[in-house]
Amino acid sequence: MKTVFISGASRGIGKALAQLFIKNNFFVIGTSTKGVVDFTHENLLMLQLDQTDSSSIERCARSVTDLGKKIDVLINNAAMWIEGDYEKEVDVTILRKTLEANLIGVIDLTERLIPLMNQGGHMVNVSSRQGSFGYISTIHTTSYSISKAALNMYTRALAYRLTDHITVSAIHPGYVKTDMNEGEGDLEPEEAANDIYELALRDVETGKFWFQGKEFPW
Repeated sequence: MKTVFISGASRGIGKALAQLFIKNNFFVIGTSTKGVVDFTHENLLMLQLDQTDSSSIERCARSVTDLGKKIDVLINNAAMWIEGDYEKEVDVTILRKTLEANLIGVIDLTERLIPLMNQGGHMVNVSSRQGSFGYISTIHTTSYSISKAALNMYTRALAYRLTDHITVSAIHPGYVKTDMNEGEGDLEPEEAANDIYELALRDVETGKFWFQGKEFPW
């Protein structure tokens, strides 16, 4: 049985991903800020993870190590958007918190988990078109966009570093109806999860940005 690690698995896209991978006979290691989710399964293990807290990240990574399982698919899904990030001016307090959760915490966790990944594994970083220089014409969520643009660069850096070992991809999940969007969006979480799932299992060129099976501009 293969193993997938999914951060932010208690709701929205992450929860849909966890259920989809379980349905397809994966062992799922999921995380949430409280370490719980509203369903159970013998092939699901939930861990507590706060990506703004380095000690929480360390404990989570140690728990994964102690399981003795190798990770086949790693999905960095957890992210946050902070109320007030619609202003054109940069609020440095919001920026710091956003970068801690969406970039620094992701990198800290990922670096700890890379040694636990199987040769030929696939890492998928859930990014956003809001972080794409090739897509964006007007920025409404400055701190969030900065965090996702930086995550894209980390994706590229990892792809070069892990060539011939692990495939590294970024994906724009679409405009999804989640709590972050206050229920607004074009896609249900299950639709976005299916797109991410299919990418995670595809044999693709490393270091690419994807949306619905096609390359997306960086």
